[in-house]
Amino acid sequence: MSARFEEIDWRATPMGEISLRRRRHPESGEDVYEVKLDDEYLMSSLFTAGEVELARLGLAELREGPLDVVVGGLGLGYTARAALDDPRVGSLIVVDALAEVIDWHRRGLVPLGAGLASDPRCRLVRGDFFAMAAGSATAGGPVPADGPRVDGARAAIGEAAPGLDPETPGRRFHAILLDVDHSPRHVLHPGHAALYGREGLTALAELLYPGGVFALWSNDPPDQEFGSVLAEVFAETSAHVVDFANPLQGGTAANTVYVARRSAG
Repeated sequence: MSARFEEIDWRATPMGEISLRRRRHPESGEDVYEVKLDDEYLMSSLFTAGEVELARLGLAELREGPLDVVVGGLGLGYTARAALDDPRVGSLIVVDALAEVIDWHRRGLVPLGAGLASDPRCRLVRGDFFAMAAGSATAGGPVPADGPRVDGARAAIGEAAPGLDPETPGRRFHAILLDVDHSPRHVLHPGHAALYGREGLTALAELLYPGGVFALWSNDPPDQEFGSVLAEVFAETSAHVVDFANPLQGGTAANTVYVARRSAG
């Protein structure tokens, strides 16, 4: 059992001061992992239902494998883990802007880290998902889980890396699962906002195979305006409300998972 509270890591990053914390839940006695950016809570291992459902709902729209999947936003790893738990997934790229977060997983500082970093199907990539999706990315190379996989680290900082795989520019995927911003309206950085417009979503859709799926996590209720823009770009769209218990405030809370399928034609 851990101490009642521990700050496992703290780093100054271009986005602000990020910290990884672990505390003991007063009732269950279990360890709770939390990530803060400056004074704002980004995620907690107490609330993972939405992250898991992002992968489950997105991949449920696809049929046969093997599937090539991208997750935007590593965080504590719950979306990536849920994707890898689907036996149809043949390859997974996880893109995160912060090398510090990737390092937590490589060093096993978070519960799911060692499993993700050692899975041969999974590659952790440091880069700006939003710039990469827009085709104007500069990205760090893939961050390998161990020494033998250094072969993939070809794209140095400052090299153009169009698309979501720095090793294969323009590569397409069967599914893109995104969990970075609080919602399309409440973004962590102003530069993210363009992705949620028609032009940004159209560029993203080009990175999907015909019939491929884009799924998005949101902390807000379904947004009719965003849903309408999504429907302008994708052939099929839906918004799923994910309810889950809230032990901090009592009762239940909810996230939204948007699922959009590209035309098969």
